Amino acid sequence: MNKAKSLTIAGLLLASFLGVGSAQAGDDMLGSYVARISDRDHHASDGYELSSAAQMVRQDRANWHKFHRRDADDQGDDWFSSNDDRAYLERTLKRGGAMSSSTRNAIVNGEPLIQVDVYSDSVHVSILED
Repeated sequence: MNKAKSLTIAGLLLASFLGVGSAQAGDDMLGSYVARISDRDHHASDGYELSSAAQMVRQDRANWHKFHRRDADDQGDDWFSSNDDRAYLERTLKRGGAMSSSTRNAIVNGEPLIQVDVYSDSVHVSILED
């Protein structure tokens, strides 16, 4: 098993054991993916610099699905292949609780490895490796 997958499984087990990051009742977990938010994800498709973590996570998915610009650590997902789905992802991430301030700062100021947990009514982002 590769390191990223081991970290993902360990993180999910720990979160479920501790009840950390739990979604509200009725918000069923659909799955997770891991992605490296690299420098290419810090810039929009037309080259301008993005300013928020939500925009960068959305750009990562556009780079994966639309532009096929993938980082070695990136995994695919079953939820964000269309522009409308990626817009939903960004809106959801802008809501409170989707990611901590330290997670937002790590994404905006670096190139962390993140885990995105997708639920039926929400999305949660956490840092696996800074």
